Amino acid sequence: MTKEIFLERMADILDAEDEITLDTNLSELEEWDSLSIVSYVAMANAACGKKVDVKSVREAVTIQDLYDLLQ
Repeated sequence: MTKEIFLERMADILDAEDEITLDTNLSELEEWDSLSIVSYVAMANAACGKKVDVKSVREAVTIQDLYDLLQ
């Protein structure tokens, strides 16, 4: 998955009003909550065929960290 497509999907998951970039800090996003984590894991499984560990997702600091989990 390209970074551009990933950012689009993350913007949909987060339904954030502000622009989402790879440098966006997850702790600064009010929308990054348990439902968003579940949505991210589901997207990773469906779109990338990756089984992502929820613990790794919770440890992510930035959007880039989430993207790296898919590689």
